[in-house]
Amino acid sequence: MSESAETVQNEEVDLLDLAGILFRRKWIIIGITGFAMLAVLVYSVVSLILPSEKTYLPNKYTPHALMLINDESSSGGGMASMLSSSGLGGLASMAGVSVSGGSTYSALAIYLTGTNSFLDAVVDKFDLISRYKIKKYVRAESRKALGGNISASIDEDSGVFSLSFTDRDPAFARDVVNYCVYYLENRFDEMGIDKNRLQKENLETNIQNTYNEILRLEAESQKLDQSVLRGNFASKTSSIVFEATRIKREITAQESVYTQLKTQYELLKVTMASESPVFQVLEMAEVPDQKSGPSRGMLCVIVTIVAFFASIFLSFALYVIEKISKDPSSIAKLQGLDK
Repeated sequence: MSESAETVQNEEVDLLDLAGILFRRKWIIIGITGFAMLAVLVYSVVSLILPSEKTYLPNKYTPHALMLINDESSSGGGMASMLSSSGLGGLASMAGVSVSGGSTYSALAIYLTGTNSFLDAVVDKFDLISRYKIKKYVRAESRKALGGNISASIDEDSGVFSLSFTDRDPAFARDVVNYCVYYLENRFDEMGIDKNRLQKENLETNIQNTYNEILRLEAESQKLDQSVLRGNFASKTSSIVFEATRIKREITAQESVYTQLKTQYELLKVTMASESPVFQVLEMAEVPDQKSGPSRGMLCVIVTIVAFFASIFLSFALYVIEKISKDPSSIAKLQGLDK
């Protein structure tokens, strides 16, 4: 018989030996695997029967909110200048958000969701310290607990920014996500990123203030005219003329300012209509009606597979122990090691 044929035969014998070992201990394999499968099945069913506040394996819900982050104007010096002026340049660099030519508002949005100010605002808003029953190192542990349940990601192709939060209470998770959206929107506004929007708000405020001033001056002029008609200033004709002239001049000036502001406002509206805002909410979070986890079916499959392979390992281990116990030379070697 050739050497290769002998090798094949030995391998066949070895495989038969292994199969024989497993067959002789088939009840151990079947028993352990069956017990594990039954145990994890009962575990999963009981976790479904128990109330959500008492179950050890509660259903988790993950609502999502979608925002559009416009990165078209965020490259180059504009982004770097904005980060530097907002005081976040150094912190962003430490967090891995570059303030050079490759910076984007999308990266900034993801970075903001990990800042202590963001996490603390959410923790305080929803009293997560009490909800998570944190007794020690409350600030650090509450941030860690929130960070483990909140997720932020960006779709680079579409520029859509997704924010989600996972909790056993779907309505509570929805409220947390929507608050985070409002927080980020206000944070972007405070940092002055969307300059057209800020300019629009400033123009609206100035237009309203100018309009109110015109109304005040007109009311003052009308009051002066009524006083003249009643003869209250009969002896002060020159002062009346001077006051009337002053009011008329101020009204003319305010009307000119109002016209200019209104023109700027209308032009800005046309400009904004052709541009996308930097931060735009596409879809607020809703109460999810389907759980995001845990997958009890997958848990049963994984536990059963692990138990099956563990029982095989145990079968081989028992075979090795049995073989050593019947071999005096092996026992002598083990006794020698003990000495």
